[in-house]
Amino acid sequence: MASQGRHGPRNRASLMLSYLAGLRVGEIATLCWCDLLDGGGKVREQLRLSAAVTKGGHARVVFLNARLRREIEQYRGTLGQHPALLQPVLITQKRSAFSANTLCQLMRSWYDQAGLDGGSSHSGRRWFITRLAHSGISPKAIMMLAGHRHLSTTQRYIDVNDEMMRAAVEVL
Repeated sequence: MASQGRHGPRNRASLMLSYLAGLRVGEIATLCWCDLLDGGGKVREQLRLSAAVTKGGHARVVFLNARLRREIEQYRGTLGQHPALLQPVLITQKRSAFSANTLCQLMRSWYDQAGLDGGSSHSGRRWFITRLAHSGISPKAIMMLAGHRHLSTTQRYIDVNDEMMRAAVEVL
């Protein structure tokens, strides 16, 4: 749903930044092309979020996997001419940056349109953390990727269901 229509590529890019990099909506809204592109115009393998844009007020490095880098390149290709480096990655119909609140509301509307109850701007981030945990990634690594200072914060994001618990005890 979100990836359809006139703003589909932009909408898809915002969701992919959430699902594949675990970014918060406020972090996504503040991204400029200079954050994502290196000096040669290629999508970086990692970006640095300054303390000013992170929730905890601590700078962190975000790694962009190959799939996300391709998604960003595809999105950039839909923009016609290459955007200026200081231009926001996601722009509104009025050609300005999104506020975190507006992007948050927009993301919620995509989940509602898709019939997914309870979806929010945090759903991609929650999926990112849960998926890493279920893939056996070190809790400390997940904590750092999420930008959390305490493991207990990261643990609250991890969803578990009965099937997972059943499989866990079968390992014994």
